[in-house]
Amino acid sequence: MMHLTMEQLLAVRHAGSEPGSAESQAHVQVCPECAAELDRLHQRVARLRALPTLRPPRDRFAAVAARVRHDRRQLYFRRTGIGALALAASLLLAVVGRDLMAPPAANASDQLTTVMAESATLEQALRQIRSSQQVTDAYTTRAAASLEDRIAELDHELESAQMQTSPATRSELLPLWRERVGLMDALVDVHLTRAHNVGL
Repeated sequence: MMHLTMEQLLAVRHAGSEPGSAESQAHVQVCPECAAELDRLHQRVARLRALPTLRPPRDRFAAVAARVRHDRRQLYFRRTGIGALALAASLLLAVVGRDLMAPPAANASDQLTTVMAESATLEQALRQIRSSQQVTDAYTTRAAASLEDRIAELDHELESAQMQTSPATRSELLPLWRERVGLMDALVDVHLTRAHNVGL
C-alpha cells in the first residue's frame, strides 16, 4: 500500500478544495500511518496558531535611524583618520627620507676644489692624447677648435671672476668650473672617438 504525500495530506485537511481529495480521505480512514501523519500536521498548525503575535514597537524607527547615523559617522571618522595618518606618514617620509637619502652636501669650497681637480685631470689626459696622435681629420679639427674656443672664453671669465674676492663672485665660480669640466670632457671624447673611428 502506498502512503499519501504531504501535498495529498494537505488536500485532505482542506477537504473539497482539491480534486481527488475524496480518495485521499478514504485512504486516511484505512491507513493508520497516514492518519497519524495527518494528526501531527493538525497539531503543528495548532501550535503555530497558539504562538503569541510579535509586533515591533511603533517608535523604534528613530532609535534605528540614530544608530545608523552613529555607525556611519564612526566609519567616516575612522576612514578619515586612517587617510590623514597615511598622508602625514607619507609627508614625514618625504621630508625626513629625502634628507636621510641625500648625501651630505659638501660646502662650496670643497666642491670647487673637486671640480678644479677634475679639470686638471682632463687637461693631462688631453695632452697625452694629443702627443700620441699624428693625423687628424677635418671634422675632428673643426669640433676640437670650437670646443677649445669656448674653453678659452670660459678661462677668461674664470680669470676675471677670480680677481674679485667678494663672496658672490666665489659662488659664481663653481658653475663656470663645472661647465669647463664638461667642455674638457667633450674635447677628450672628440679626440678619442676620432682615434677609434680612424683606427689609430
